[in-house]
Amino acid sequence: MRRIFQLLILLFILALVVIQFFQPEKNKGEIDSNHILKSEQLPEEISSLLSNACLDCHSNQTNYLWYHQVAPVSWFINGHITEGKSELNLSDWGSWDPIDKITALDDMATEVKKGKMPLQSYVLIHRKAKLSEEQKASLTAWAESLSEKVLTGE
Repeated sequence: MRRIFQLLILLFILALVVIQFFQPEKNKGEIDSNHILKSEQLPEEISSLLSNACLDCHSNQTNYLWYHQVAPVSWFINGHITEGKSELNLSDWGSWDPIDKITALDDMATEVKKGKMPLQSYVLIHRKAKLSEEQKASLTAWAESLSEKVLTGE
């Protein structure tokens, strides 16, 4: 029985080593002129909030930490990033028409107000991403203000 247990442990360790060779593609694009940080004049506070709480999953630029390199965690993280970008990719902001921008801003404000974003699983590991009530209010007010500017064409 002990021999079987040792063999299972060895196989488990071997499997962990082998899966390290199967890593997902990194989300490491360049920040170009379409990125929201480049195409909009953002207040410093909003730029910081977006960078800390949103852009790792909602842009083409993810800041990877050491544990993001370890499978199967890397697969889990990649799934979150892929899903986040499919919902909202702020790297493409400058190429959107006004209706898409207004819709995205409304969705952002709603998700932040409801506490759905940033994801709690993300906030647990990324303390800077945890938004205070004041930060949520600032981000929401900014989204509503920018939405109004986009609507009026300012």
